[in-house]
Amino acid sequence: MSKKEKKSKNPDVPELEKMRHTAAHVLAQAVLKLYPETKLGIGPAIENGFYYDFDFAEPISEEDLPKIEAEMKQIIKSDLKMNQEFVERDGAIERYKALEQKYKLDLMENVEGDPLSFYVTGDGEFVDLCRGPHVDSTKKVGHVKLLSLAGAYWRGDEKQPMLTRIYGTAFATKEELKAHLDNLELAKERDHRKLGKELGLFTFSETVGKGLPLWTPKGSIIRRELERFIVDLETERGYLHVYTPDIANLKLYEKSGHYPYYKESMYSPIEIDDEKYMLRPMTCPHHFELFLSEPRSYRDLPMRIAELAKLYRYEQSGELSGLMRVRSFCLSDAHIVCADDEQAKDEIRLVLQLIEDVAGTFGLKMGDNFWYRLSLGDREDEKKYYKDDKAWDKAEKILRDVLVEREAIFEEAEDEAAFYGPKIDIQMKNVAGKSDTAFTVQYDFVMPKRFKLNYIDANNEEREAVVVHRSGIGAVERTVAFLIEHFGGAFPLWISPEQVRILPITDKHLEYAEALNEQLKSEGIRSMVDNRNERLQYKIRDAEVNKIPYTLVVGDKEVETDTIAVRVRGLKDQGLHKKDEFINMVTEEIDNRSIGLMVGSKK
Repeated sequence: MSKKEKKSKNPDVPELEKMRHTAAHVLAQAVLKLYPETKLGIGPAIENGFYYDFDFAEPISEEDLPKIEAEMKQIIKSDLKMNQEFVERDGAIERYKALEQKYKLDLMENVEGDPLSFYVTGDGEFVDLCRGPHVDSTKKVGHVKLLSLAGAYWRGDEKQPMLTRIYGTAFATKEELKAHLDNLELAKERDHRKLGKELGLFTFSETVGKGLPLWTPKGSIIRRELERFIVDLETERGYLHVYTPDIANLKLYEKSGHYPYYKESMYSPIEIDDEKYMLRPMTCPHHFELFLSEPRSYRDLPMRIAELAKLYRYEQSGELSGLMRVRSFCLSDAHIVCADDEQAKDEIRLVLQLIEDVAGTFGLKMGDNFWYRLSLGDREDEKKYYKDDKAWDKAEKILRDVLVEREAIFEEAEDEAAFYGPKIDIQMKNVAGKSDTAFTVQYDFVMPKRFKLNYIDANNEEREAVVVHRSGIGAVERTVAFLIEHFGGAFPLWISPEQVRILPITDKHLEYAEALNEQLKSEGIRSMVDNRNERLQYKIRDAEVNKIPYTLVVGDKEVETDTIAVRVRGLKDQGLHKKDEFINMVTEEIDNRSIGLMVGSKK
């Protein structure tokens, strides 16, 4: 094979990313030494680590990871050099045919350029098709840890073979690795799928279908409180809440352009009376039709159309993850029809303020818990993005100017926009330190043209409007998942499914407990009496396990003095309180949507 030595063309990649990319190569090298018949897939660096996909001749388990990790450490210790080589395509293909590495051959047939880039470890101990960049020696990989196994379809296609994906992480120092592993343990404990099951908040049924959550009575309370919160907040700020159908004629999505742009994430059309209908993946076109239902003037604008909308999107089964990635979800959605760019800019400012107010209600701070991402389009990709360079430039500048004016913490990301315009994504950091998009604000210069969203201006002339898409609290399912993990299931009082639990010490105290329960309920407090025939300590422990904010113990002393003994979640007994005093403090805490539990601190 003809070879050419060249330097990496990626000098700006962070050193940690290079380390992790190299660690993926070391992992593949270790696997091939231990399991020579293995076929190699791909192995990139990812946020907080790396992975590599393998097609093993015989299945492996998590019990095999320590053995593979030990082999990796030997390779790292060997201080093998990493060199980039360029090989003529034909020669490379012949070599990999001889090695029977079918997945690498598949990559070569689809990757552009000739010659192809390879990275060679040591004196040829391991060679892999790769653009790089890497650190220049395996010794610079640092400290590694293999974490888990998962299944992954080749190229993410369910019709392709299922490979075994090994996840790992790497850090420059032992201290950094330990801190990360400690965070991962915390993330496991706070995983919303684990806590959701333990606290009885939601479930899934194979009979109902994958990615279709079933909300229990407890989980439904959390969801309902969030929905009431955002509807009331938006109504106060001039939003007009509406209801539109979960299904629509396919022609609506062809008119909007979502079909075929989002065809792969939409469900197949349903034939009804010789017409095709779709489960809706978004509400934009529905709201535009509402706007068009009667003539509009500049006095009607900005018109803020909002909805808690059930949406349906096809997610591949391998991508489904509890409430974070589902196939049916409820989006706090809104579309603001504006008279011009200046009005749109003002509305974007107000939207960001609303989002920050929502985040603040949960004690989330910009920079620590969330930040903004300005998601930009690619002028060259006309298949993915609407072609209008001038409009893209203007829209991106408007969003950037608002972020800069607000002194917001933000980053820019290429090729992450919607097809109809750029957007501001609100990135939330989860308990594992990774970021997910929670809310979005999008500037749209395409839909007004497609739908003829026009209004009559002050001069009685017809003008084209501007549209801002936005979400106030995101997808309710994803938000609940985030809050479960953020609070570790110990929710603020106002969204706790059960706010107060009353524990009568014996049956003779049950009448007093029941009367107290009725009094609490009459004040709008979610309470219940634990009248099980169990020891008091067992009941107290059960209330703690279920993360009940306030537990009230009633016995002879409480009955005689018409008081209650208050226990606060995570704290010791707070002593006796007068009933009315306790109720007033709790209702104030609920009304204020306080983050912490205040009764103990106000004693």
